[in-house]
Amino acid sequence: MEISFDSFLHNEEDPPSKGDSADVPLPAVSSIEGNNVRTLRPKKLPFTFSEQTASFYRKHFPYSTPHDWCDWHWQIKNRITTLSVLERIVDLRDDERSALQCDIKGLPFSVTPYYMSLVAADNSDSSLRKTVIPRIDERRISEGEEIDPLSEESDSPLPGIIHRYPDRVLFLVTEFCSVFCRYCTRSRMVTEKKTISKRQWENGIEYIRNHPEIRDVLISGGDPLTLPTEKLDWLLGKLREIKHVEIIRIGTKVPAVLPQRITNGLVAKLKKHHPLWISVHFTHPDEFTEEAAEACRRLANAGIPLGSQTVLLKEVNDSVDVMKPLVHSLLKNRVKPYYLYQCDPIVGSSHFRTKVSKGIEIIESLRGHTSGYAVFNYVIDAPGGGGKIPLLPEYFKGRDEKGNIILRNYEGNIFSYPDF
Repeated sequence: MEISFDSFLHNEEDPPSKGDSADVPLPAVSSIEGNNVRTLRPKKLPFTFSEQTASFYRKHFPYSTPHDWCDWHWQIKNRITTLSVLERIVDLRDDERSALQCDIKGLPFSVTPYYMSLVAADNSDSSLRKTVIPRIDERRISEGEEIDPLSEESDSPLPGIIHRYPDRVLFLVTEFCSVFCRYCTRSRMVTEKKTISKRQWENGIEYIRNHPEIRDVLISGGDPLTLPTEKLDWLLGKLREIKHVEIIRIGTKVPAVLPQRITNGLVAKLKKHHPLWISVHFTHPDEFTEEAAEACRRLANAGIPLGSQTVLLKEVNDSVDVMKPLVHSLLKNRVKPYYLYQCDPIVGSSHFRTKVSKGIEIIESLRGHTSGYAVFNYVIDAPGGGGKIPLLPEYFKGRDEKGNIILRNYEGNIFSYPDF
């Protein structure tokens, strides 16, 4: 029986799904009842609950339950979004406090309790902290920065559709993310708004239906996996009805910042719509907790190919000492390192952007020094709507007098290949 969009358009709660529980060993956690503190040792939870996050939970959310913590709706409802709450959890730097006190219009501040447990575990200059807690540097606008640096709006025939490449479209289906990354390419549109109108969705679907050259649809936003399961199922089903749509992809950071969202109920719906691919966004090896690994495992076990689209960020992951453990963690969790993006020049992003030579240096430090599967495609998404342009170290050195190709390998040695 087909599910009507209207039947759940305004229902922000995911309907309960059978089989969402799993036997999860849980460290003892405390709950306060009146003046008494009791130790909880539940035997069954819907998701993995690691020692690291349990310690944070005990300290900062003593009035909730472990089942609350493992519920993705609870995680979204209890996001840290204000200075007053954040300063009770971490000791703020002066530049962080100044940024949060300023009336900065644009990208809001929001972090799930789960992801804050990773941020709070480190010092004030930690990598993950820089990516989600605002700093006053965001107020500095540098030459070449734009609100829409990729000129997506110029390739948008109607709201929610970006049609830049001949045989594929980007379908923006939500403006909401559970965590707001400070370097977000679409910070111009990401908001607290959780829904886009039914009419906009239907117009996007109709556009795809009327363009038979479109064989690949990338669903993005915002973060599509923050949509209620039935809404996402409805959308995927409508796209699957279009015969010329061969593959559907979803872009998301949920496995890293809200892994509890990857319920068995969600996975059961997603696997109905194969071939379905998911591009995940992992930034740093510290994101690979037991929870993140469980989220990836559930998706991979459902037959969904996973690839990571990682952004190169200054003083976050711009060294081979960070990048190599990241790509190894990705592979161990069945995620192919796909794209390594040069950070887009959005407004207020200069403190995140590295020199392009740094990205090439990292690729050169990976190629030949680890598995080929572990090497990203390093790209710049060209400002002005030029699309993704790959960058490689200079392995091709030209030709000799006989016309042979001269090549340099990963060790710097020179070789000749007969090109005739």
